Amino acid sequence: MPFVIRHTNLMRFIFPTLLAVSLAAAAPCALAKDNPPPAPQISSRALDASAPPTTLAELSRAVPVTAEHAMVVSAQHLATQVGLQVLKDGGNAVDAAVAVGYALAVVHPCCGNIGGGGFMVVHLAASKGKPARELFLDFREKAPLAATPTMFQDADGNVVKGLSTDTYLGVGVPGTVMGLETARKTYGTLSRKRLMQPAIELARNGYVLQQGDVNIMKSRLEDFAKSPNVASIFLKADGQPYAVGDTLVQAQLARTLASIEKRGIKAFYKGDTAKAVVAASKANGGLLTLQDFAAYTTPWSTPIHCGYRGYTVVSAPPPSSGGVTVCQILGLVQPYPLSSWGYGSAPAMHHMVEAERRAFADRNTYLGDPAFVSNPIDQMLAPAHLAQLGSSIRPDKATPSSEIHGSLGPDEGTNTTHYSVLDARGNAVSVTYTINYLFGNGQMAGDTGFFLNNEMDDFTSKPGVPNSFGLVQGKTNQIEPGKRPLSSMSPTILLKDGQVFMVTGSPGGSTIISTTMESIVNVVDFGMNMQQAVNAPRFHHQWLPDVTSLEPGMLAPQVQQQLEAMGHSFRDVQSWGADEAILRNAKTGLLEGANDRRRPAGLAAGY
Repeated sequence: MPFVIRHTNLMRFIFPTLLAVSLAAAAPCALAKDNPPPAPQISSRALDASAPPTTLAELSRAVPVTAEHAMVVSAQHLATQVGLQVLKDGGNAVDAAVAVGYALAVVHPCCGNIGGGGFMVVHLAASKGKPARELFLDFREKAPLAATPTMFQDADGNVVKGLSTDTYLGVGVPGTVMGLETARKTYGTLSRKRLMQPAIELARNGYVLQQGDVNIMKSRLEDFAKSPNVASIFLKADGQPYAVGDTLVQAQLARTLASIEKRGIKAFYKGDTAKAVVAASKANGGLLTLQDFAAYTTPWSTPIHCGYRGYTVVSAPPPSSGGVTVCQILGLVQPYPLSSWGYGSAPAMHHMVEAERRAFADRNTYLGDPAFVSNPIDQMLAPAHLAQLGSSIRPDKATPSSEIHGSLGPDEGTNTTHYSVLDARGNAVSVTYTINYLFGNGQMAGDTGFFLNNEMDDFTSKPGVPNSFGLVQGKTNQIEPGKRPLSSMSPTILLKDGQVFMVTGSPGGSTIISTTMESIVNVVDFGMNMQQAVNAPRFHHQWLPDVTSLEPGMLAPQVQQQLEAMGHSFRDVQSWGADEAILRNAKTGLLEGANDRRRPAGLAAGY
C-alpha cells in the first residue's frame, strides 16, 4: 500500500509540496527570509549533487525490485550483476560483497576503490547449531606513523587550505584490499580468483559508460587534466571527456588487481603496489612509508546494537560515529508520534532536526578511534542520557546550536559508496567504503591505476575549525600516528525477531548519518516501501553550522514558513547520498531492493 494512503493526514501536504517542487524545477527554492548564518559549504568535489528533484506524485508511484531468495544493490549496475552471479553460483553474502567491492573499484571509480577504506557490518544467520551473530570489520584508513596533530597548520597555527585534500599529506594508509580479503578468508566460501576475476576483466576489457557514470566524472575533469597518468585513463587522447556510450578501459588497474589476485594482500601491502605509492608520496611531499603499509591491520569487533520501535538496529561502532549517532537520533525521536504526524509535517521535521542537533553535538565532542580514545558509548545511548537530551527539546521552538554542547561533562574528542547484500540463507552484509572526495585526491601513484584517498581530512586539522563537510570537531579526533580518522559511514542492518528486515547505508560525508536514519524512519514510521524510502527528499542538520540542508520537495512552503517562525534556518542542496537498500516485506515475504534515484547507473537485482 503506498505510504500516502497509509497516512491520510499527509494529503494536506501533498498538493502544496507538489507545487513547491514544480516551482523548484524552474527556480531555486526560497531560503529563510532572515540571512542564514555563515556556514562552510560542502565541497562539490566531496559530494555528488547531480540528481534532479522528485515530486511526491512520483514518490507515491515508486516501486522496488522484488525477489524471493536473494538481493544485491549497488550504485553501479555491472557491480550488482557481478554480486548477483556470485550468489547464483552458490557463494554467500560475504563472497558477493567482496566481488562487488572489487567490481565497484573498476566501474564506480569515484567512490569504489582499492585506494581507500571502509566498514563492513555482517549478519550471519543461525546455521549448523551456531546462533545468529553480528560482526563489524574495520578497514578504515590509518594516519602515517610520521603524522602529527598540527601537520595541516602553518607556523602561526592556521589551517592551510588544501593540504588535507589536494596533496599527498592527505593520503591515509589504504585498507580496502586487506578488508575485502580478510572478510573472504574469514567468512567467505569462494576463491579469491573467482571473486576478483570479474573486476579484472571489466578493467582489462572496459565497460560502456552510462549517463550516471559520466555525470560523476564531470565533477573532476579539471583535476584529471592536471596529472598525465590520470588524464591518460580518464580523458580521451585529445583531452576531451568521455561521453555516454564510450568504453572506459583501465589496463593499469587490471594489472594491479591481477597482482592482488595472485599474491593476496602481500602484493598490495609489501609488494610493488606499496612501493609505488610510497615512492609517489615521497616525491610529492607525503609521509607514507613501507612501514606504514606493513603495520596496517583490519580488526573485527562487535557492532552497535540499539532498539527502535520493536526492531534491532545493528550498525558501525567507532571509529565510525555512524552507529552511535543514528541510534541516538532514533532514541530521541522514539517517544514522538512520527507516524501520526506524517512525512514532511512541521512537528515531525522539527523534532527530527532537534534530535540531530543534539546527537551531532555529542558525536563531534566525544567519539574517535577506540585504539586512542575511550568512547563513552554506553553513556551516550543510556536511557537516562537520552531523556536528558530530549528534555531540552521544546515543541514550538528551535534550540540555537550555540546553546547545545556535548552533554556528558568535560571532554576527556565523501566520497563514498554503499552496497547491500542479502543471500538465500539469511546472511546479510552492509558495506560503506570511501576515498573521501569524489575520486579522492584526484591522483594516482605511478602506473598503479587507482585513485588515492584524501581521508586525512576527516581528522580534526585544528579543534573548532570545520573540515570539508563543515564538521566542527574536538581533540578526540585530532591527528595521531597510526590513528584512524572518525567517520560518518553507517552501514546498518535492521533485525526483526532475529531475522534480517532491512540493509541500508549511504555515501555523503556527514550527511550519511541523516540519510541512513531517514531510510529507517521512512519505512518504520511513514510506511514507505524500500524504493520510496530511498527516493524521498532528505534533510540534514549536524549541530554546526546551525542550518538545515534540504533537498527540493522536502517541505511544503507553508510548512517551511512555520518552521522558520520557530527559529529554524534552511539551505537548499539539490541532492546528496545514494542509499542502496534491501527490505524484507513482512506481508509478502518478498525482498525489496532499491537503487537510489540519485545513482542512475546503479541497480537492484535479485532472484
